[in-house]
Amino acid sequence: MTGGPPGAGWPGADGPLAAAPDRIALTGLRVHGCHGVLPAERALGQEFIVDAVLWVDTRPAARTDDLTATVDYGTLARTLAGIVAGEPVDLIETLAHRLATACLADHRVARVQVTVHKPAAPIPLPFTDVAVTVTRDQPA
Repeated sequence: MTGGPPGAGWPGADGPLAAAPDRIALTGLRVHGCHGVLPAERALGQEFIVDAVLWVDTRPAARTDDLTATVDYGTLARTLAGIVAGEPVDLIETLAHRLATACLADHRVARVQVTVHKPAAPIPLPFTDVAVTVTRDQPA
């Protein structure tokens, strides 16, 4: 099913997504990492760009105006950057999964969508971007 917010006809509308209709987005996070299957990618690294959208119920934070009642996007950015700059993997699919898992470590996140862009991928043709997007839900 497409379109509409979680809880509006989506599968699992009476589950955790129904309680988390709001979204926090962190887009364009630029981090140098050494991911890829080629030796040069591992040795030299390149810039990766990360977009993360988290489905979170922001009402508790809005009521209290308290940062501890929501996801701190500054902390989130540092966490995601640490993963991208950390242990190399061959595939950006693996990297995207690790980033999504880190986002879901906060129990308030009902769903996350992470896109990893690799704009300098070693492709011998003109292109703008290579990206992988994963969407994961909080385990039941």
